[in-house]
Amino acid sequence: MKLRSSRRAVRTAALLATAVAAPLLIAAAAKSTATDPYLWLEDIHGARALAQVGAWNAQTAKVLEAMPGYEADRARARAILDDEAQIAEPGQVMGGMVTNLWRDAGHPKGLWREATLASYLAGTPEWQTLIDVDALGKEEGKSWIWHGADCLAPDYARCLVSLSPGGSDADVVREWDRTAKRFVEGGFTLPEAKSSVAWEDADTLLVGTDWGPGSMTTSGYPRVVKRWKRGTPLASAGTVMEGQPTDVSLNPLRVTDGDGKAYNFLRRGITFYTGETWIEGPGGTFVKTPLPETADLQGIEDGRLIVFLNKPLGDIPEGSVVDWPIADVLAGKARAPEVVFKPSAAQAVETVGTTDHHVWIKLLDDVSGRLLSLTRGADGTWSQVAADLPDKATVTLVSGSDKDDLAFATVQSFLVPPTLYAVSADGKAQAVQSLPAKFDASRYTMSQHFAVSKDGTRVPYFLALRKGVTGPVPALIHAYGGFRLAQTPTYLTTEPYRAGPLALFWVEEGNAYVLANIRGGGEYGPAWHDATLREKRQNAYDDLYAVAEDLVKQGISARGKVAVSGRSNGGLMAGVAMTQRPDLFGAAIIGSPLLDMKRYSHMLAGASWMAEYGNPDVPADWAFIRKYSPYQNLRNGVHYPPPFIYNSTEDDRVHPGHARKFAAKLKALGDTVYYHEYREGGHSVGADHAEDAVRAAMLHAYLRHVLMGVEPLPAD
Repeated sequence: MKLRSSRRAVRTAALLATAVAAPLLIAAAAKSTATDPYLWLEDIHGARALAQVGAWNAQTAKVLEAMPGYEADRARARAILDDEAQIAEPGQVMGGMVTNLWRDAGHPKGLWREATLASYLAGTPEWQTLIDVDALGKEEGKSWIWHGADCLAPDYARCLVSLSPGGSDADVVREWDRTAKRFVEGGFTLPEAKSSVAWEDADTLLVGTDWGPGSMTTSGYPRVVKRWKRGTPLASAGTVMEGQPTDVSLNPLRVTDGDGKAYNFLRRGITFYTGETWIEGPGGTFVKTPLPETADLQGIEDGRLIVFLNKPLGDIPEGSVVDWPIADVLAGKARAPEVVFKPSAAQAVETVGTTDHHVWIKLLDDVSGRLLSLTRGADGTWSQVAADLPDKATVTLVSGSDKDDLAFATVQSFLVPPTLYAVSADGKAQAVQSLPAKFDASRYTMSQHFAVSKDGTRVPYFLALRKGVTGPVPALIHAYGGFRLAQTPTYLTTEPYRAGPLALFWVEEGNAYVLANIRGGGEYGPAWHDATLREKRQNAYDDLYAVAEDLVKQGISARGKVAVSGRSNGGLMAGVAMTQRPDLFGAAIIGSPLLDMKRYSHMLAGASWMAEYGNPDVPADWAFIRKYSPYQNLRNGVHYPPPFIYNSTEDDRVHPGHARKFAAKLKALGDTVYYHEYREGGHSVGADHAEDAVRAAMLHAYLRHVLMGVEPLPAD
């Protein structure tokens, strides 16, 4: 697809921010008006902090690795993750070739490879390796983690390859010759930074990076985009546009239309959810588009900008997809947009993509996935065709083949393994590859339920149980509740956020696994998210409690036998849950979390999220943030459920100090904490399957120990 970005991908990309050096963090910490005895744990690579982390890691490993079944779980998880019977998802279709990043036991960091589209569709792909990431890392003495490649249309011969050392968001960008299968000697190369780069043409890049003091926003993103010509020093690049220091970011983007015409854009992110979109006109000047600051560019189709509306525009409701003619935009004559698609009250547009002659929309309909192909007629109206895909499942729009007007989509559920389909514009779907079943699904049930939140809102959740289980049994609830990111069921061997087959292990024992669609996500469109912004944050947490209490009411689980799980913003949610409702939850899995909401905006990428949470330095905002901030709300004499906190030292998005300080304060109060900080992996924590398998086994051992009362085996 020409613009391979969904609203989820756009928001995920927006989370990337430049790391701030530890000394600057400590200097900022010194200015904090609050007394915090654990500020030293914000020194990411400080000897004292790492020594404490090492001690906590060892304490946790000593208990959980001694649990019955730990090693069997770890080995089984690793075998499932490394199984070569996995779907080779198409990364990009380029001139009749399809790319894929393949990871297995022999290639934990991955093979970037390609095959002909014809062989791929026939189910017999003839793969040729382009880059062996493991071999490259060994040769160069780096723990390279693949961050993707941007290949220049129409011949796709030159690519900008992004590689991260250790999995942090910061990466190195290097030009790759796809024909010669080697890096270009003397080609474009950017040093390690959180850069944002796009081709302007074959000999020119638009580059946002760390140009030196003053070139980054307070959120840590590039705020200056320059034009870099081939064969010239990077330092000689000329400025194209500058944002403000208080902006979130300034990013370049290149999009190609079906006729091969390419357009260059700049997106100035004013806040996390607002910004300006500029398009390059004749002579290299950029023209501001009429897109509302709250809208997201999704692609180009037949000379028209395809745009998602997060807020109403005139009489066009929020959640709609609209279009503007590019010619009118460049001429300064743009009028009101035309409507491409308007969802119903139960629907939400989650992903939008384009191929040469069609717009593709992945919908949620009461949190069940659907895929539509839309075509603009000669009269200017858009017709739609629904893809012939299984109902009541999670649909993911993966990529597409532009000239063939094909979309690739995966379909799965808790109990149905993923199948990759090639969908044509007429809605016909061809199964390309299916994942073999990893367990006997006939032993389990999957169902959707609705709980009623404190304010009367109906909150959906999905439940997986082993047949014959009558409860009450221990339950694990996974949720997120923020940033417009919907949560939909995936196969039980692929539990969200890379905990591998944890959900399967849990349900096999006769326990309940729940995926909760609390507000803050995008399950029912922008309004579902807006209901939790800033001072309304408590709505998300009340939704979670409603789901947990519904499990108790229905006799599925019991108070004190419910665990909550979440990562990143979901880690914040889990931290809030254990501090606000220790009576309800017996365990909390807290991954890569925000927890100190007083200081979050001063830590790494935190400033970019103030549109979501508020600004804790503003007294009126802190008045509502402080009511739920987990770190500030820990109290002596309260019996908290013992949490399992996991994160990465190299997480340069959410500062590891959040997790460390929360653990330290809990321990000082005399509470039990299970802590696991991985030294690589960045915000996603796992740099490879080995760590993912360890974490899955540890989490299962933790849940069995804390919720089920299983004790570690005695030492030999």
